Amino acid sequence: MSEFWENAFVRRQMMWGDTPTRAALLARDEFAARGVKHVLIPGIGYGRNAVPFLELGMSVTGIEVSTTAIALARSKMGLEIPIFHGSVTAMPFDEHRYDGIFCFGLVYLLDADERAKLLHDCANQLAPGGTMIFTVVSKADPMFAQGTRVGEDRVATQHGARLFFYDADSVRSEFGAHGLVEFFSVDETMPDGSLRPFLQVVCRPGA
Repeated sequence: MSEFWENAFVRRQMMWGDTPTRAALLARDEFAARGVKHVLIPGIGYGRNAVPFLELGMSVTGIEVSTTAIALARSKMGLEIPIFHGSVTAMPFDEHRYDGIFCFGLVYLLDADERAKLLHDCANQLAPGGTMIFTVVSKADPMFAQGTRVGEDRVATQHGARLFFYDADSVRSEFGAHGLVEFFSVDETMPDGSLRPFLQVVCRPGA
């Protein structure tokens, strides 16, 4: 997976542009309302989704598997925040407890065991009373019906990625033990102008 993303960032650089996702803006508002000060972003990429939190004065720490993406975050996005280089499957990278964790477009790239470990590791790095927000791809996405099945609700795309597609049942199954509060649909605009359906999942362990 690390080689896949390194090659992707080498070839396509800032492939999604520099505008934050709608999901990140919604997470920013949720965190602001709850007084979040310190945010962890596993799979930060080149950092476009860090900007909304930084603009409100929150500190941000990232985790990213691609050295090229980290370099783009520094050179193109101007981010001087801490970014740990490595796979999220190797979490934790520090002992800090964050009161907000935002994870966009990452969980569904992992297999079942890796997804479970990521949720467990994020919950372990969440401060008491903190909020975790995950954005996952929905079964309503046409890719779910068009791709090649490689497992239950898992599809291989033409680019070689393997995506796990969520619905209400799988959200409750995988996130329920981690303080699932709510989930709702979020449509994101792709570089070609099309809309892709995601689900925004909000968790507060121990709430």
